[in-house]
Amino acid sequence: MVYRNAETAVGDSTPHSYSLFFSNREMAGATKKEFINPPLSPLLSAMSGRQQQQQQSCRLLCLPFTIAKQALNLGLAIVLPILSTVLAWCVFRMFFLPWNCSAPSPISGPFKQPAINFLENNRGLVILFFCLPASFVSFSWCAPIRKLRLSKQRLSKLVIVDHTTTLTDLRPRDQGAHLRAAALPRPGQHSRGSRQRDQRSGKSIFQVKEWGKVPASDRKPLCTARPNWLSLSTTFFDKTKCHQIKIDLHEILSFDEKNLVLHAEPNVTVREVVEYLVPKGYTLAVCLEVGDATLGGLAFGVGMTTYSHKVGLYQETISEYEVVTANGEVITVRADNSHSDLFYCLPWSHGTLGLLVSLKLQVVPAKKYVHLKYITANSQDEYCKMMMKYSGANDKEEKVADFVEGTIFSKEKAVIMLGTFAEKRDAPDVKVNDVCLWYKPWFYKHVENILNAGHNHEELVPLESYLLRHNRAIFWVLESMIPFGNHPVFRLFFGWLCPPKPAFLKFTTTPLIREWTFAKQVFQDIVLPLDTLKDQVEEATRLFDRWPLLVYPCRIYDHKRGAQGQLRPPPASRITPGTNFAMFNDLGVYGTPGQLEKKLPYNPTQAMRDMENKRRSRRFTRDVGGYSFLYADLFMNEEEFEQMFDLTLYKKVRKQYHCDGAFPTLYEKIRPEVDVIAIGEQYAKKSN
Repeated sequence: MVYRNAETAVGDSTPHSYSLFFSNREMAGATKKEFINPPLSPLLSAMSGRQQQQQQSCRLLCLPFTIAKQALNLGLAIVLPILSTVLAWCVFRMFFLPWNCSAPSPISGPFKQPAINFLENNRGLVILFFCLPASFVSFSWCAPIRKLRLSKQRLSKLVIVDHTTTLTDLRPRDQGAHLRAAALPRPGQHSRGSRQRDQRSGKSIFQVKEWGKVPASDRKPLCTARPNWLSLSTTFFDKTKCHQIKIDLHEILSFDEKNLVLHAEPNVTVREVVEYLVPKGYTLAVCLEVGDATLGGLAFGVGMTTYSHKVGLYQETISEYEVVTANGEVITVRADNSHSDLFYCLPWSHGTLGLLVSLKLQVVPAKKYVHLKYITANSQDEYCKMMMKYSGANDKEEKVADFVEGTIFSKEKAVIMLGTFAEKRDAPDVKVNDVCLWYKPWFYKHVENILNAGHNHEELVPLESYLLRHNRAIFWVLESMIPFGNHPVFRLFFGWLCPPKPAFLKFTTTPLIREWTFAKQVFQDIVLPLDTLKDQVEEATRLFDRWPLLVYPCRIYDHKRGAQGQLRPPPASRITPGTNFAMFNDLGVYGTPGQLEKKLPYNPTQAMRDMENKRRSRRFTRDVGGYSFLYADLFMNEEEFEQMFDLTLYKKVRKQYHCDGAFPTLYEKIRPEVDVIAIGEQYAKKSN
């Protein structure tokens, strides 16, 4: 690690206000004189006067372009917030107020319904002119404002860069990342005083205790006050029927570098954690590719990434939860204390067992780049065998890459991606490719181009860009919303606004758009045994005919304790020899089903029920011991839901911690708020 005093970098204007950086080892061996007054860079010392004059001339030539760029940035900074505010108000008034209150809509009379129909049928325009600008302003302005409150105290602390680079050597975008990291706590430090943090969590405890004083007959079930449109779920749980508890907990509390444990509050986002850990040389063991996902949402839901073939689901990387119970008590929940049953039931519980106030997560050492190898496969048997081999499903001694991912573009064509942590010196001849630059193709399109080229490929991808590689296009969901989104002209002029925040996509969801999310589109992730991958592809082709398909291998553990939460232990026949895990995978299907694009008869209800339950297929989801992710719409009734998931321990825990009546049940919390089966049948009749 290399350190620099940010106070010196910002405030000191003396000739030696810059300082070279030293690693811990170098710092220990350096003399005080060497550290305080380091020599100039050899390159700068050797530079002749003529070279310096040439540099000065270049700066003068570039000055007009620099001024123009700054003027453009300033103009955008002024215009975009105003434009977004106006559009937000108009869209909100047009779409929401007419349905939810008696306030007049700005568009009324004969023009109202045609205007709504136009915006619904041209959703790309709403995304382009509202969601994208609002997302940009939200990311560039609102999030930094909150962090600015902390930065005054912390920017005088040590800023960690890397082993050979000073802050001033970095590109502006990288400088910003390191300064944002400086505004967060250093290893072992608390972001604020423990007293202030207790005060903030204490507000939630007080609200729960006040709720407990209400007569039992008048109580509503508890839930968080976080608006539905801020969640990543496709459903809109009706929170008006609940007593809402405000959870204002958004901070990283500490980082134990020795034990590789991150302590954070539930509303911290994946992007914030990436910006905090990556400059320090670390990353979460399971780091979701969507930057707006929160740590708490993943903890009480589920998460899986390309590192999961080594560590399992997101829940396997959590060592401790701090939870407020229905009685208003704060308990520490671990696998090795008296709350072990609750520990195994909190994942997949979706906030139906308690309110989360903090959690501790496993962190892994990382390097500056990911050395990514793209291996093309030209037959179904080939890519199925490669996924089994490269994930370590067949042999626990198999040396596996740090990251394993498959993208299937047709029944016979796929690309398997293997990534390992690397420094530039580890692969000096391999080119660096920042796949997240705004003007570059969306990542899955980049992968498709490699497949079409017909040969394997390798490159070095900066770690942060790799971790968030699918964020710009939200995997490939954005293509259904903005069909021209990957066009070079769009990327050049509007790519820097991407991605639209899922919150704003949900915010602009009308009842008709909500119906389309399951009647005309599919958003599903399913956990299935990896050795059934061939059957998965066959079934997904029959039901959805949508490409590409996402495949992440993942360990599912048998913790040898009987009931272990909502997921059953994997069957012994699928356990990797000599281990306590079986290799499953996430099958991701996103976008418009091919049958609808081809204008063929299509029944979305039947397709989803075939996917979830035993119908025409003999080897899918429930039959093979698989599970549907609960963020998406379910087409199961409660009886079928309890056949897919094991709720034995969950129901026991609900009684033990007095959750009945205090929190909704799991099925009540995750079932769609609309009758998806009836609406799906209506669309099926229309398509016929």
